[in-house]
Amino acid sequence: MSFGAVVVDQYNPTWRFPGKSMLAGLLGNALGWDHRDVERLQALQRRLRFAVRWDAEPELLTDYQTVDLGQHFLVDTGWTTEGGREDRGKGSATRGTHIRERDYWANGVATAALTLESGDGMPNLDEVEHALRFPARPLFIGRKPCLPAAPVLFGRRDAAGVKAALLAEPLADIGGRRRPARIQALWPLIEGRGVETEERYDLRDWSNNIHRGAERYAVGFLEITT
Repeated sequence: MSFGAVVVDQYNPTWRFPGKSMLAGLLGNALGWDHRDVERLQALQRRLRFAVRWDAEPELLTDYQTVDLGQHFLVDTGWTTEGGREDRGKGSATRGTHIRERDYWANGVATAALTLESGDGMPNLDEVEHALRFPARPLFIGRKPCLPAAPVLFGRRDAAGVKAALLAEPLADIGGRRRPARIQALWPLIEGRGVETEERYDLRDWSNNIHRGAERYAVGFLEITT
């Protein structure tokens, strides 16, 4: 999994927890939307509330990547994942060897609770549930190589909030993986303070295709009794 943080030069780090724009994009992908559906994605992001915890402690993996864009089969024309032609520009950035370091979380198990605030238009929770059970396209968690190891939806739960939903959800079966001594979690600050407060620049301006805007979250530990 990768929860993209602020990129600096060729280094692509990951946050400890997923961001709101990433989860909105995942839901939009499941619903069959694309990046041109900017108004729907913006409204979905605005309505989305989430909390997440680590049931199995992840390991940080840094992938060192290089590519020589001057190779003959990489020059000029490429193809998108949907089969469309994509011509490359002629600037210096499209030639030579490029190096990139990308961080991922490996061997971890995360449980997330999501809900939607009231608002006009689609989707509602029934539509989201159906989309996660029968996604319109393959889902990925943060980056396209990060395919889920299992169906991502556990089910629906009535709760006072997303933090309460996480408290009520039993810990996931993690096999032989390492269970944290304490279950670390992130939740909306309006649902209670944690050990610390984290300001995260995880909002996206979908119309202009840039990340812009921040929200504050509580980070702390949950006592899961079931």
